[in-house]
Amino acid sequence: MPAENSIAPQRAAPAPNAASLNAASQNAASPISASQSTASPNAASLSAASPNAATPNATSLNATSLNAASLSASVISWFAANARDLPWRRSGFTPWGTLVSEFMLQQTPVSRVIPRLNEWLGRWPTPADLAASSPGDAVRAWQSLGYPRRALWLHTAAVVIVQRHDGVVPRDVDALLALPGVGDYTARAVAAFAYGDRHPVVDTNIRRVIARAVDGHAEPGPPAARADLAAMSALLPEGRIEARAFNAGMMELGAVVCTARAPRCELCPLMSVCAWRGAGYPGYSGPRKAVQKKYEGSDRQVRGTILAALRAAHDTSTSVPRDRLEELWPDRQQFERALAGLLVDGLAVQSPAGVRLP
Repeated sequence: MPAENSIAPQRAAPAPNAASLNAASQNAASPISASQSTASPNAASLSAASPNAATPNATSLNATSLNAASLSASVISWFAANARDLPWRRSGFTPWGTLVSEFMLQQTPVSRVIPRLNEWLGRWPTPADLAASSPGDAVRAWQSLGYPRRALWLHTAAVVIVQRHDGVVPRDVDALLALPGVGDYTARAVAAFAYGDRHPVVDTNIRRVIARAVDGHAEPGPPAARADLAAMSALLPEGRIEARAFNAGMMELGAVVCTARAPRCELCPLMSVCAWRGAGYPGYSGPRKAVQKKYEGSDRQVRGTILAALRAAHDTSTSVPRDRLEELWPDRQQFERALAGLLVDGLAVQSPAGVRLP
């Protein structure tokens, strides 16, 4: 998370239009939603965001039914007018496509996911298609998306879907949670967005919007699954269609407006009721999520370097001699540690000829 003095809300910019919002948000990461509309927002949906609106105090907004209904209506209206046109929001996008996109979108920007997603669904349009391929094919096709264990988990999930669910992505949250690599967020996202069921969906963007608009905090603090789901549940509309749109709208709002480092408050449909704004944008002094070490020089970089060499082999059955791999990294101890991790994780296999993809 950014240091508290790095958050710089923009407080006095002109009223937005759809073109300026969409152009500014093309590279923001955001998971699934139901709407495709990019029409300009109407006056009613943005009236609450007027720079001249009265500023509430920090305790003026809570999750009572009246305020929850008002908040959700504002977000849904804003989202209908400003949602980006993304593949997983289009009519006919399958539950399998939704599951694949959610795996890919974990810690990876939308702009990098879309080309790879199109390739994957073109090659493996159903779980059965991926399950029939080797795990190594999945790792190779993952290419530079990062965190390649996701590719293995997705392949294993496809196998389980074929074996236990007749090749159909399950709808039930518990059944989804039983799939390899699927956690609370992904299970509820698939159930809500692919099947339209009413579930609270909580990602980093949603946690940030709730922390600021409802709780008056600059940052949400470390994740706490039970508390986070309860906070979103308190705001979720009763109707399935409205709940789905609200989940998606809150994600979009956090991805393109209520961003971590430079929130664009003048574009926000919740500006006039935001508890953080009402309190004068206080800095954050609470607990923070542990910050990941930089990639440069890390074991993750060594692992990525080794995997790139294995992917470059002719096919998944082609081994790369160990001595060639050892030449890729000067620190022998770090190389051995990284390679051992890949072997344990199932991302690489040793053979008499060297090392290959699984």
